[in-house]
Amino acid sequence: MESLSDTQWDVVISGTGLQQSLLALALSRSGKNILHVDPNDYYGGPEAAFSLSEADEWAKRHGSDGREDALFTGAEVKQDTDELGSRRAYTLALAPQLIHSRSKLVSQLVDSKAFRHIEFLAVGSFFICQPASDSAPSLSRIPSTREDVFSNTAIPTRSKRSLMKFLKFVLDFDSEPQTDVWHPHADEPLDGFLASTFKLDTALQSYIITLTLSHNGKVSVKDGLTTIHRHLTSMGVFGPGFAAVYPKWGGLSEVAQVGCRAAAVGGAVYMLGTGIKDVRKAPSEDGEAEAKLELKLTNDTVVKTHRLVQGSEQSTTESSRISRLSAITKSDFSSLFELQTEGSPTPAVTVVAFPAGSVTSEDGKLSEFPVYTMVHSSDTGECPSGQYVLYLSTVHDASSKSILEKAMSSLVAAVQGGDEASSSPPCIYQLYYNQCTGTSSLVDDGNTATFPLPPVDLAFNDSVLDPVQEAWNMVLGGSNDEGAEYMKFEDREGGGDDDAYD
Repeated sequence: MESLSDTQWDVVISGTGLQQSLLALALSRSGKNILHVDPNDYYGGPEAAFSLSEADEWAKRHGSDGREDALFTGAEVKQDTDELGSRRAYTLALAPQLIHSRSKLVSQLVDSKAFRHIEFLAVGSFFICQPASDSAPSLSRIPSTREDVFSNTAIPTRSKRSLMKFLKFVLDFDSEPQTDVWHPHADEPLDGFLASTFKLDTALQSYIITLTLSHNGKVSVKDGLTTIHRHLTSMGVFGPGFAAVYPKWGGLSEVAQVGCRAAAVGGAVYMLGTGIKDVRKAPSEDGEAEAKLELKLTNDTVVKTHRLVQGSEQSTTESSRISRLSAITKSDFSSLFELQTEGSPTPAVTVVAFPAGSVTSEDGKLSEFPVYTMVHSSDTGECPSGQYVLYLSTVHDASSKSILEKAMSSLVAAVQGGDEASSSPPCIYQLYYNQCTGTSSLVDDGNTATFPLPPVDLAFNDSVLDPVQEAWNMVLGGSNDEGAEYMKFEDREGGGDDDAYD
């Protein structure tokens, strides 16, 4: 067997984040020599999922004394060690995202047969939490189907008609004559369009904006309609009563590991805890026209490759940040997971939104941006039975940590029916951190391609997949003689075709 240094690698992939792992999946049947390295000792990169001990170590490396341009900053942990069980009984996802049933990612996982190794769970209802001056905060479930609207007793009849008119419009928004209605307003704020065109009041506007899962709440008409259309058309695809799914055992981290395992089965070589120390052009040999790269790994091994694909590791001046608070609680959130549709599966995830201005920080400042909470039950495999994991996030500012903590207390009070001051301690473990986000495209200089910073959307953004296919085309170049289709594979020997998702 040839050593790493003696092998002529077709591509070296650095990092096992979602995009690099999907590229590994796409190349898993290509017959290419693939070396996949990662300086971390875990899979998943920015989409990783950790046990509590691993989360503690990760937080130490990304605390307040780290680089300001790092992807993750300001990490800190608070915990009640007496209340926690085995630390390995928990899994915290760094970037939890729901995946709409109509997402291109789902289609690619089905076409590549990778879905057989992922257990998808249903995402249930969406709620809005509103403060109350003289009582506990209240939760309102957001209607997202015709049946939901008709059965909702909190919406006046006239408002129901307006909401139904909008939902019908969105289902066919990209066809005439609907395009004539919204194209002139495509870049305007969605809330103004909802008020002027569909006469939706402030409460119903808040429902619609929440369904877009926009972190800053300032979504355009074009983006908002596109997002709502995806949500509505995803409803019922995999079963009644839900529009999105979540991969068990750690979300996108599971997808990344499935991609890496597929590449390993296809012959790729994996090295965790090994990064790239130096990159330079290697001298061509035997008159070869194409220059190769010479990579020095952190273990001082030197390897040669035709292509290098890597991820971005630091922010830029154009990057923005969100703040995240991941908390484990023993409070009873079972009421959020009650079935709303006959025959639907029990959801494992629900979403609760706090509109902008509905949360007050410790210093009396009102929240400028929405706060979203993804509530995960133990069915996700992320905590023991009877406990829940709360993933809160909002746009980062000086008060974001306080805003997230107050939102968590408000949610506990709303579910338990008490006031915030008298609510029991909301969590037994919490991990706070800030994450940088980016929207740029793949950077390709011929021999090296760099993926952009991953977006931090609450729902998976299919734009993440475009750079992966670009990198796949770069690696294959003109060698795709058999005309292999991207991410479309036949079952390996021993596979079956009888799964309900196929």
